[in-house]
Amino acid sequence: MKRRGLAVLLAAVLGASMLAGCGNSEDGSSGGKKKVRLMVWSPSEDQSKDSGEWLQTTCEKFADEHPEWDITFVYGVADEATAAGQVAQDPEASADVFMYANDTLTTMTDANALVKFGGKYREEIERTNTEEVISSLTKNGELYGVPFTTNTWFMYYDKSVFDEEDVKNLDTMLEKGVVSFPMTNSWYLPAFYIGNGCTLFGDGTDEAKGVDFGGEKSVEVTDYLVDLAGNPNFKIDADGSGIAGLRDGSISAMFSGSWDANAVKEALGDNMGAIALPAYTLNGEEKQMMAYAGSKAIGVNPNCKDMVAAVELAVYLGSAEAQRTHYELRNVIPCNTELLKDTKIAEDPLVMAQNNTFNDTSILQPFVAKMNNCWTPVENMGKGIRNGSVTHDNAAEQAEAMNEAMNSDGI
Repeated sequence: MKRRGLAVLLAAVLGASMLAGCGNSEDGSSGGKKKVRLMVWSPSEDQSKDSGEWLQTTCEKFADEHPEWDITFVYGVADEATAAGQVAQDPEASADVFMYANDTLTTMTDANALVKFGGKYREEIERTNTEEVISSLTKNGELYGVPFTTNTWFMYYDKSVFDEEDVKNLDTMLEKGVVSFPMTNSWYLPAFYIGNGCTLFGDGTDEAKGVDFGGEKSVEVTDYLVDLAGNPNFKIDADGSGIAGLRDGSISAMFSGSWDANAVKEALGDNMGAIALPAYTLNGEEKQMMAYAGSKAIGVNPNCKDMVAAVELAVYLGSAEAQRTHYELRNVIPCNTELLKDTKIAEDPLVMAQNNTFNDTSILQPFVAKMNNCWTPVENMGKGIRNGSVTHDNAAEQAEAMNEAMNSDGI
């Protein structure tokens, strides 16, 4: 292993298990400064002129705050969802610092592709984030990233159609206006099942406990969804139809996340409302819809040569200052608890909707490996309800088939 002395020195601070040298960094110094080369990946939106080149600008500010280093930044494009696959496949050829979604954590730790944050860095991260956010990036007691936003979905609605009482219950809304929901998307559909007591891997971390999306509780939800799909005031959102409906007035509410905020604002203007998930009425009882939730974080590659600089940059990219500009330029909802003390930010309906959903109407999306078996069966259930192959007559059979598939490795 290259630079073993550095690895030993940093192990107590970073908690990193692999600190091998990689990349094309130059050793030595220039004008009393140590030459540092950092490859940084982010989504293209973070590097565009429309976002004020958030990544480049923030990295340059970081360089200004570290005159002891002569830093060369090399930028690459990888969004939070796809970065994990690229880094896990070939960590030594990947970025030193990158953004990733927490549900890909297991993929990267299995590939030894993430640094563990410890010492003063972990203390700082834990001090400025909630326990729930920290839990989303923790595995076997180790912290693997610097969170920069929560990751979940909520409800947008037209305030000229629904008032603040209406939006507390989905069925009440359906009596007054048209609601769009992505029923065939398996990230969204479980909200109804989880709301009626279905579970995944116990608390989400115990693979041995499996998935419990079966029994009467699952049949009840399937029956409800069959009726929901048949309601003339309910539309299945797909391929942007929800936003299109908001724009032409044929739809008055839809479910999505902060990434659609600008499009929804353009469609609804001052009538745009955003709120955490509503309840729904099942057999005369209110059940709370429960979204999957997680976080997005800055990760560091254990194969990075300039480890201290990379870790410092990751912490900076997830800092309150960086989150503020990320929010101002791209509507990326901050999670830093110090920043959320700013009432102007905390009282933004978008921030409230996302963080209230994360805190009150969601479960932490499991990132155990067997979660990969759960997506297709749920998607098939949604498609079956949409096309009419799932009915009241076969709801019990279809619910049990979904549960069995979620607990198998065959799909």
